Amino acid sequence: MAKHGRKYREGAEKAGEKARSPRDAIELAKEISYAKFDEAVEVHLLTSADPRHSDQQIREVAPLPHGTGKPVRVMVFADGEAASEAQKAGSDYVADPEIISRIEGGWSDFDISIATPDQMRKIGRLGRYLGRKGLMPNPRTGTVVQVGDLARAIHSAKMGRAEIRMDRTAIIHTRIGAISFEVDQLLENLKSVISTIVRAPPSGIKGQFLKTATLATTMGPGIKLDIGGLQALASEE
Repeated sequence: MAKHGRKYREGAEKAGEKARSPRDAIELAKEISYAKFDEAVEVHLLTSADPRHSDQQIREVAPLPHGTGKPVRVMVFADGEAASEAQKAGSDYVADPEIISRIEGGWSDFDISIATPDQMRKIGRLGRYLGRKGLMPNPRTGTVVQVGDLARAIHSAKMGRAEIRMDRTAIIHTRIGAISFEVDQLLENLKSVISTIVRAPPSGIKGQFLKTATLATTMGPGIKLDIGGLQALASEE
């Protein structure tokens, strides 16, 4: 097991086992950050769900008012006029036969893909390559859009958004920004994520959905979040 350095250990000691309010946790994360690069800030949420059951799954998208803190590369699956609109709107890639062949070969150097409805039948075979990476366009995540909505969807993707879904251990891992953000910016991004979850819990869940929550930076220790504080944040106007 890898040993942590002195600065990490000092940060972990400050974090302790106390469950903190969202603001206090973010302030502490900024205080104990020591990396020489702009660390990501993530929230990790343990849920009461059983991911083996479809009615206990969650797949939502939360807009991040202040973005993710990193460039977002957008792929668009569209033809003709829609492809031209995607290029004008700032898409990094517009799929063509060569790009599709590269995807089938394992290439996936983009962060989100958007498609017009007429393309879904054509790109269905790409599900085996993009699905496991969370890159397959899906109506539920707002990535299958009409031609008239392409520019808006591309702009929204470039601004930054958080995809909310569980891993096999029923944990949601979501980036809410970068350590260089102001406290209020991270707080507003976190509020958007938690509000989205609170509004749309899986239908098969009985009782409390969120069990524990942790805030962490790329190199820093986990800081426990108070669940009640998160729910209060989500209910703020």
